[in-house]
Amino acid sequence: MFIYGRKTVTTTRFGHVHREIAKKAAVAKVRCSMSEGKGVVESVRVALEENDFHLIKEITSFINIGDLSDEEIVTIMRDARKILHSLTLDFYGLVNALLSVQWKNRSLDAIQAYSEFTVDILVARNAYITVGIPNLILNWIPRYKESGDWTNGSPSKRVHTDLRTVHGLLNRILAAVPMSFDVVIDTITAKFPYFKKPPHFTICYIYNVLWLMKSEPLYEELLLQLVINKLLILDVNAPREKIEELREEVDEDEPEEIFQMDDVNTSPKQAQPLDHPIGHTLDICLLQLFKFLDDKFRPLLNSDDDQRVSKNRFFKILIQIFDDIILPSHDPHHVQFVIFHVCSIRPAYEKSFLSFLWLKVQNPNGFPVMRHVAVCYIASYLARAKFVPLSTITYYLQKLSNWANTYINDSDEFGGKSCSLKANMVFFSVCQALFYLIAFRARDLTRNAKILKLLSSLQLTRLAMCHFNPLRYCLPTVAIAFAGVARAHQLALDTFFPFDPYIPPISGEYIEPNYLVYKVHDLNETAEFLATNTMRQKRGHGEMDEEDDDNDFIPVEKLQKLSELSNSERFEKQYYYGTSPGFNQY
Repeated sequence: MFIYGRKTVTTTRFGHVHREIAKKAAVAKVRCSMSEGKGVVESVRVALEENDFHLIKEITSFINIGDLSDEEIVTIMRDARKILHSLTLDFYGLVNALLSVQWKNRSLDAIQAYSEFTVDILVARNAYITVGIPNLILNWIPRYKESGDWTNGSPSKRVHTDLRTVHGLLNRILAAVPMSFDVVIDTITAKFPYFKKPPHFTICYIYNVLWLMKSEPLYEELLLQLVINKLLILDVNAPREKIEELREEVDEDEPEEIFQMDDVNTSPKQAQPLDHPIGHTLDICLLQLFKFLDDKFRPLLNSDDDQRVSKNRFFKILIQIFDDIILPSHDPHHVQFVIFHVCSIRPAYEKSFLSFLWLKVQNPNGFPVMRHVAVCYIASYLARAKFVPLSTITYYLQKLSNWANTYINDSDEFGGKSCSLKANMVFFSVCQALFYLIAFRARDLTRNAKILKLLSSLQLTRLAMCHFNPLRYCLPTVAIAFAGVARAHQLALDTFFPFDPYIPPISGEYIEPNYLVYKVHDLNETAEFLATNTMRQKRGHGEMDEEDDDNDFIPVEKLQKLSELSNSERFEKQYYYGTSPGFNQY
């Protein structure tokens, strides 16, 4: 145990004062030498010719600890540029001090002098790239007190000006030394802020990575991979359930207005930031990414072939990153909406995305879990995307049905096939996707007799009643919505439909216009329509042929129960979201 007495305190204070006096004396000495023309150039000459590094140590210390004026920065940087060929690794400390000079909030001449020296030394002496580039990228990380300089992911004018200098230097260095990008990507990865840091740390960093992607498209694949990986870390640490709990707590604390009057002149209510700090960080970062993707993919008037090729190439990169990073991720919450948003921009992207997923489902050599996840993405996407045409939905309903019925045929032919969930995971996933899509898109799929006839051609009765009994493994709410099953099942397929309701409010402006929210009355109308139609056929008043009896794929009494159930708030809440996309699990 240490006891600090009066003597110890006095000695400590004396030591501190002594060090300050010595430091000021050293700074004054160097300033005096510089005024006599004995600056960087003379110090390096003495070190090379006389092997005396005393002056180098003095001027290095002066650069590190001295409060340099703008004029001193200009003088030192210009002198250093004159002797670039002499600044070998023997002068590592001096060069490191020069590259670490705080140039922000300086005069234009000082910033220009620093910039020119930085580019020249890194190009002339590649060994210093590992020093210069990290010093530049550190400027991407703001200070704690600078949170006010970032509003919804956009920097203040002052910060933007500083960052423009940094990116200008990086672009010049990469153009002169392309191999330096290895150092750039390693540094960006190593310096990425910890996800629990204040939001403006990660927001600023993501903003700069996206900026670099715009200016250096040659490296956009590696940079986008990094961004998606980091956003996934935020995503898994900001689950929907936690965000909703905090939102409900805030709503409960807010007093209710007894009288609310409409004001036609009132501007639209702005989205409020999430109370979940990591969720808020994710929200703003996704907003930045959506803006970036909009600029990247939105068609331009009079665009040429090169621009179209560039967009298609970048979409292929995005699909590859989705395949490598997002698809294998367990139960992500919001990052997957990146592909949802991009597909809403152009129908060709949607077609490519669904084709990519369907190829995975069909691949017999793929891992069953990955095929199962691909089915979940198909079902959730077709259910939630407003912009998907009905023809696409019916096309994939037929694809899913044909695959499932072929699977049953093969099992009947070879016989003895196990009916366990593990052995038939993909089959049960496909069946549940069919049931989910029909339940969710009931209004669209029961508009007229033509579409109803298509439903009857899917052989849904055979699927539901086959020896595999797929309803046994479906999520109970899926089974109830599809077939009116009134009992709970002990087993449920561990399913996740990735496009559950999008929670982040600020970036949600890019998702909400294209996102379909489940409505209870859709199911209610569907149940009543099908029940009435079936009753008419039973009584002989139907207009369809006997072959259309297959439309009776759901018993009337179950449809009536389904109609009653659809009126309850409980059913609506189950369809909102839960452990799987769109449903809670019992």
